[in-house]
Order: sequence, then structure tokens, then C-alpha cells
Amino acid sequence: MLAMSKYETVIGLEIHAQLLTESKIFCGCSTKFGAKPNTNICPVCTGQPGVLPVLNKKVVLLAIKTAITLNCKVEPRSVFARKNYFYPDLPKDYQISQYELPLATGGYLEIEVEGNKKRIGITRIHLEEDAGKLVHQGAERIMGSEASLVDYNRTGVPLMEIVSEPDIRSPQEAKAFMETLQHLLQFIKVCDAKMEEGSLRCDANISLRPKGQAKFGTKTEVKNMNSFRGVQQALETEQKRQAELLDSGGKVIQETRYFDDQTKQTKSMRSKEEAHDYRYFPEPDLVPVEPSQEWIEEIRKTIGELPEHKKNKYEQDYGLPPADIEVLLSSPALAAFFEESLKLYDKPKVLANWLMGDISAYLNEHKKGIEELNFQPAKLVEMLQLIDKGTISGKIAKTVLVEVLDSGKSVQDVIKEKGLTQVSDAGELLKIIKEVIKSNPAQVEQYRSGKKAVIGFLVGQVMKASKGRANPKLANELLAKELGS
Repeated sequence: MLAMSKYETVIGLEIHAQLLTESKIFCGCSTKFGAKPNTNICPVCTGQPGVLPVLNKKVVLLAIKTAITLNCKVEPRSVFARKNYFYPDLPKDYQISQYELPLATGGYLEIEVEGNKKRIGITRIHLEEDAGKLVHQGAERIMGSEASLVDYNRTGVPLMEIVSEPDIRSPQEAKAFMETLQHLLQFIKVCDAKMEEGSLRCDANISLRPKGQAKFGTKTEVKNMNSFRGVQQALETEQKRQAELLDSGGKVIQETRYFDDQTKQTKSMRSKEEAHDYRYFPEPDLVPVEPSQEWIEEIRKTIGELPEHKKNKYEQDYGLPPADIEVLLSSPALAAFFEESLKLYDKPKVLANWLMGDISAYLNEHKKGIEELNFQPAKLVEMLQLIDKGTISGKIAKTVLVEVLDSGKSVQDVIKEKGLTQVSDAGELLKIIKEVIKSNPAQVEQYRSGKKAVIGFLVGQVMKASKGRANPKLANELLAKELGS
């Protein structure tokens, strides 16, 4: 029996976020994801003799923007250093990073788990270049593979490392921290934060200590967590492993472990490195970063409204329930679409219903973001106004919406081409109603004998006969009149 009640879990996260720049941190090569291997490279990012790095200004700007958003202090002076280690994906045999003097320090991020808010401290934010990527043949990992190929396209892509304080007390909190941070980075447009593409990566330090003890236990570092659920699963697994080890009288060894997606277990990789193992020393080819206070304030003005502020506004000003708000804030593009639509159509709940219902279902099915479609707020509002006028029914609107999303055509063109205008002509509807009454004598008799609820069935038959084009309200009224109620 796992005695987790005896222990307190202590977790700290190290998050690497690729910054949204078109070129790399120290050269002009493209950062575009998915290019043919070893095509986005040059002598600078591959460490050829005689080349010099030049710092990309936008990288610093985006990191400062993040630091301000995370309530950090932007340091007046930060310095790049060489982090020395040998690995095939690192062509220079060192990584340009920041160590003793990072770009920003302090700060915090508020998370919410099961309705409870908690502040997680931020230790530091620093800049560095990414390494390349090994592609293993015959196995997912280097262990057991027949051969490994290296793709240097990712080498030199700008990375921002965000290090949390060891304030996280459960795998669930760790997952919430990652999700909250992802939304924040996306909203301020510094990182697309796609874990599946590796633009947002996470390593976790986890240890256990007896409840009430101040001293931290021996920690392990867990890697290879490529989804939010994966972060929680990996930490739950490692938490359980450490607890069972301590319960049996064993000791936790400080080491780096990886999470195996297949077995859902953590496995040992290597002993944990210390800072001195990397032999850090100042990068001689780069000057210190010394952002002026004026520039920092200029960046602050570009941040805009953050998810937490939007959440409060959606709840208090628009009266939306938490489930709606969660969907609308799941992506900056969807939130922006909602707010633009609201300027044209002052019915927040109606807009939210369509966005979190049919539109989200379409986006999920086609694995796209709303910004990737030829679909603007004006099109959605035009469709909703036609429903309000009785030109089309809600059911017809669903058909119209899919056609508009598929083709990019206007709402009016789709309605005209498909002949989807709602039937609101009383004479035309009466013809359909009389046919329905004639075809359903049993239900008509039930209605006339007092079972008034059966009118719902008959209205359904009218809608079916009209192929969804009948005005439901008018059909209901005419049917009741015809049946003699």
C-alpha cells in the first residue's frame, strides 16, 4: 500500500520555450518548423571556425515581455556564457546560454487547481540557443537504436528558459502550471507553445520529504514529457516510485530519468549533472545585455489584456459560465474572434454557444485553428442575424455554417446556391402540415384525445418534410390551429 500520506512532494519545473522569431538567435537562418533536415543552417549556427555570433534583438524583446508578464525584475545587466558539454546534436561542443547573470529574476505565476488559487514563484528567466535533434533508426530512443542521424535545423533557434521555485506540491499542480503558462505565452505572442512540435518543453525536478520536515529530499530530474497529461503522468509515476523506495528503506539517487510513453514508467538515463560539470565561462564574442528602462516600458505597453483579466471580464461583464470561458480562452485567436464578433452582435451567450459548439467541433475535426480558416466574425454575425429575422432556422444555420467553413463563401451565397431559405409562407406551410396530418392519423388522434405533447412529434415531421426549412414557430402555431386546439 502506497503511503503517500507520509510524504510531501516538492516539484520545480524548468521550461524551455522557443521564441517566435523568423531567424535564429545568433544568425539569420530560418526558424521554421518542419523544413527538410539540415537546410536551415549556416557556418554560425554550426560552429565553423572564424565565425562570430550576433544577438537577435527581437529575442531579447520577447523575453523581456515574458518577464514583465510573469512579474519578474528585468536585470540591468545580463551576460551570455558558454555551457560546455559534448553531444552529437551540439556542433560547437558548447551551448551559448546565461548562467550567473540571467536576463530576469524573481516573479510568480498564479495557477488554479480545483477552484483553489496558488502563487508559484519564478526563480529566473534566461536566454540560450537550442541544440539540434537526433533522429534514431529502429528505436524511439538512442538506447536500442541501430543508428542515429542528426538534424541541425533546430540548432541556434532562440530558447527562453523559465525556472520555477520548488513551490509545486503535486503532479496536478505541475500540469496546471504548464497549461497556465502556455496560455500566457500564446496570448502575449512570444511562443506558439506547441508541446507536440517541441516549441514548449519541460523538465521537472521532483523529491519527497516526510511531512513536517523543512529539508528537501534527494531530487531526480524527469525528462521526455511531451504533453500536459504526460507531465502529470510522469510525475505521478516518479512520485510513486520514490515513495515505494523510501518505504522499503532504500535511498533516492540524484539522477536524470526519462518518462517512457509505452510503459508509463520513468527510467534512469544518467547521473545528474551539477553546474561545475559544464565549466561555464563568459562568452567572449558577445557583449552584455543592458536594456534601458525606457525600452522596458515601451515593451510593457505592448502586452495587452492577459487571460486572467479576460476571464474576469467574460464572467462579470458578459455573464458567461466557467465552461464557456475555458473554451473561449483556450486559444488567443478564438478569444479575439469572440470579442470582434461581440462588437457586431451584442449577445455574448449566443456567440459563445456557436463558438464552443459547432465551430469548435469543426476545428477539432479538421485539426485547425480558427485563424487558419477564411471565416471572419462578420460572417458568423450575418448568419445569426438571419436566424433572428427568420430567414433561416437554427437547424439550417448548422448546414450553412459547415458549407461556409468548407468553401470560404459568403453566408448569402451558400443560402442562395443551396436553396436554404426558411419557409415562412403560411400557405406553403399549410400544404405540408395537411400532408403530415393525413400521414400520421394515430398521433393526430392522440393529440385530440388530450396528449398535447405529441405535437412535438408532428412538428418534427413537418420539419422533416420541409427538409428543415420550415419556420418552427409558425409551423407549431399553424399545426395547433389545424388540429383544432
